[in-house]
Amino acid sequence: MKKIIYIVFILIGVAVISSCKNALDAPTKSSLDESVIFSTPGLAEGAIAGIIQSFGETNSYRGRFLVFYGVNTDTEVSNGLKNTTDDKSRLSNYDTNVNNGQMNTDNNVWAKLYEGIERANLAIKGIRTYGKIESSPQMAQLLGEILTLRAVLYNDLLKGWGDVPARFEPITTATTYLPRDDRDVVYKQLLKDLDEAAGYLPWPNETANTSKVERVSKAFAKGMRARIALAAGGYGQRLDGTIRLSTDAELSRDKMYAIAKKECLEIIDSKKLRLLGFEEVFRKLNEEGGAAGLESMWEIPFSEGRGRVIFDLGVRHLKTDQYTGQNKGGTNGVNPIMLYEYDKDDVRRAVTVVPYEWDGGDGTKGAIQVPSSLGRLYFGKYRYEWMKRRVTSTNDDGLNWLYMRYADVILMAAEAINELDGPGAAAPYLRMIRERAFPNNAAKVNTFMATASTSKQTFFNAIVDERALEFTGEMLRKSDLIRWNLLGAKLAEAKVKLQQLEAREGKYAALPAKIYYKTAANGESVEIYGLNFGDTDAQGVALGYPSNKNWTMSAANDATAYWNALYVKDPNKQQYWPIWQIFLDSSNGMLNNKNLNL
Repeated sequence: MKKIIYIVFILIGVAVISSCKNALDAPTKSSLDESVIFSTPGLAEGAIAGIIQSFGETNSYRGRFLVFYGVNTDTEVSNGLKNTTDDKSRLSNYDTNVNNGQMNTDNNVWAKLYEGIERANLAIKGIRTYGKIESSPQMAQLLGEILTLRAVLYNDLLKGWGDVPARFEPITTATTYLPRDDRDVVYKQLLKDLDEAAGYLPWPNETANTSKVERVSKAFAKGMRARIALAAGGYGQRLDGTIRLSTDAELSRDKMYAIAKKECLEIIDSKKLRLLGFEEVFRKLNEEGGAAGLESMWEIPFSEGRGRVIFDLGVRHLKTDQYTGQNKGGTNGVNPIMLYEYDKDDVRRAVTVVPYEWDGGDGTKGAIQVPSSLGRLYFGKYRYEWMKRRVTSTNDDGLNWLYMRYADVILMAAEAINELDGPGAAAPYLRMIRERAFPNNAAKVNTFMATASTSKQTFFNAIVDERALEFTGEMLRKSDLIRWNLLGAKLAEAKVKLQQLEAREGKYAALPAKIYYKTAANGESVEIYGLNFGDTDAQGVALGYPSNKNWTMSAANDATAYWNALYVKDPNKQQYWPIWQIFLDSSNGMLNNKNLNL
């Protein structure tokens, strides 16, 4: 079965919530008594579908959050880095405004996240009141799942906007309008909620509902609690405009690292999840198997006619061909410097960074791989050619979004344990990830680990780099850099590296100016020479490849140099998006964007 089906569900007030301009208006009641809905597992189950529906709406995760949140960083970029003034570019280059045409609508992701939160609030209240969770494991599990889904929605609100209204009860006429709350209020509630949720939820594969990665398990709730703890204990741009840690003693760094360590070790010690081969992780994702208990911990489920994961983040197909009925892919892609950050023996490189696209064919067959350009690299984790079905929709591909995987838990454990106990105690966890990246080169793993473990700081630096190598294309980098207070520094570093790469200076000085390529014997794949340190133009010519091209990132007619389009304003002055004008206008004066440097 492909996905959770988007069923027609009965839930108090959802029709009204969907139509509210600020997603904060008080709902009316449905004709079916809530005591029936929330005391009957089969009916209460509909609340899950209602919340998930808010993820999949046109301008929610599907067409806005997944494509615009997370770029630009030192690992991920918008592949439209040719100008800096259109609304799409401004969402990524730290220079957006409240009237952004992609976001300033009453049905965009801000509204849809709050819509999902309100649906969750109604269900949580109903189940607590009528569900008899102390005697009904089924209802308790539903409560745990809904608490966790609400935490996901709030987590992404916090990532996108920093400080947001805290709304953990259903809307009433008295609470229609709320101001922004300090994010610490939200973090503390989410940490409490996820601790409670984990107590209700089974581990992966312990029940029918936790046999698929589209449903929440204890492992995912604990993983989310670890992720949120690290964010709560980290840096961020605050309401007063400063970038600082929380001053709330309950959210001190030591306490937050302790929570992350506890939750991650309990997941690891449960042995309910396991690392797969790196390519296997993403082949399974694209094949849409959906089995729990492997590496994927939870995925946002999209139906076949919904969701734009490959459409926006995948390898580009210039025409419809034997693999896809869409000529899409590559709205976003890999920051070019990442092609040269991976060791040539790191198996993650070929999976993550794709320097080609598909061209030719007659709609059903014949397309071949052809080199793209240094300024247009693709996330190889999402590929039409790895799917078991042929996408036929013109606008959506239906691939799930992999929200968390086990490798993240292992690296969060390594980070937290290093902070609390030092690199010696943390090293085994980083080694797990490194050994998978170099399955046939134990010597390189040992050398790396010896260097990384010399001090707490060197180990932290290794974690910063390893998370880049492991998660490029999964849109975790921006929030990681913010919580480490490295956003501005890493973007500035990336800008210098991009200039050096284009000019073949610094560590890139000996790289060839061109790439040399041919179609492989299978008649489909492209073989490229010139992408590795140690390759030379002289050897490229000597190999006799029939084709070559300049390997460059900026075209002569680009309005702005590639590296100057990465960010316009200081990224640390606009770490978060503003609340859009339509919601300011409908907030009764309660919302504002003070100190956001708009």
